[in-house]
Amino acid sequence: MRVVAAMSGGVDSAVAAARAVDAGHDVTGVHLALSRNPRSYRSGARGCCSIEDAGDARRAADALGIPFYVWDMSEEFADHVVDDFIAEYTAGRTPNPCLRCNEKIKFAAVLDRALALGFDAVATGHYAQLRTSADGTIEMHRAIDHGKDQSYVLGVLTQEQLAHSLFPLGDTTKDVVRVEAAARGIQVAQKPDSHDICFIPDGDNAGWLSEKLGPRPGTIVDEDGAVLREHDGAYAFTIGQRRGLRLGVPADDGKPRFVLDIEPVSGTVTVGSREALLVDALECVKPLWCGTPPTGTLDCTVQLRAHGDEHRARLGVVDGRVSVELLDPASGIAPGQACVVYDGTRVVGSATIASTARVAVP
Repeated sequence: MRVVAAMSGGVDSAVAAARAVDAGHDVTGVHLALSRNPRSYRSGARGCCSIEDAGDARRAADALGIPFYVWDMSEEFADHVVDDFIAEYTAGRTPNPCLRCNEKIKFAAVLDRALALGFDAVATGHYAQLRTSADGTIEMHRAIDHGKDQSYVLGVLTQEQLAHSLFPLGDTTKDVVRVEAAARGIQVAQKPDSHDICFIPDGDNAGWLSEKLGPRPGTIVDEDGAVLREHDGAYAFTIGQRRGLRLGVPADDGKPRFVLDIEPVSGTVTVGSREALLVDALECVKPLWCGTPPTGTLDCTVQLRAHGDEHRARLGVVDGRVSVELLDPASGIAPGQACVVYDGTRVVGSATIASTARVAVP
């Protein structure tokens, strides 16, 4: 097959490209330019979109002896990831930009361009596994290295996209990948993993949003509506947050308080006890199924944040809306997060959390 290897500049994508070459594919390396001014995104080893990464990706491609190109995806990235991130926080929701990037950039814009140019598939360094079922359906499963498993951020992929995807690292641990990279002479063998959000240069989400949105004053209140202090913008808070509230006056019971709710129009942020964060039901919208859409009721597990715990759940799908009963309650879940559904290790699909229901307190 003719394969585009998406090369971020990290060790995982470099080894994924190498394995695609070993498998006999005709591989071309591609690095995605996500900003017209690369220095405006993160620099150094903490990100995945820095100016240093482009050079690392090129050197890895040279070591593998494959052609290498840079594709400008800055406009698509700004429209579908950065602007979406700002809009979601403005609306009081908590998005996952990496999941959005996979949906709209790496497996939509990139795959569409690759297919238009005559390529057959896109290979990435994500940790997930693909299997072909007896009926020919392409199934996505968790990676064997559960500590590195990235199936959560891939739960937005459709059957058509999975049919043109390769994940060569799904059967491997990260330690093995680093050893393999060193043996192949790939210079990024010991490069640290990326962290945080690539388009926020210093990792200060609240500060970055403040620069984009300006001050939007509001109040922090307790569950009885008593005002505890004023703030400069509700976008600086996320549900479940404990640190940085700067409330001054302790709660009556002396215990820490957490963000329970964010009302974006008035800018009201409600705080309360840890126990009040527990939810046992979700309503979700915009489902994306990796294969045949489920119907009726499905006993399953769900994951509600990247590298989060699995929760036993009962799924109901009616008219495009997804209801989730959590048999194992979850804490600190916010609208805007993705609910990714699993049947064993198989990814069924995902949906966006629209609302939650708190556990009833006796």
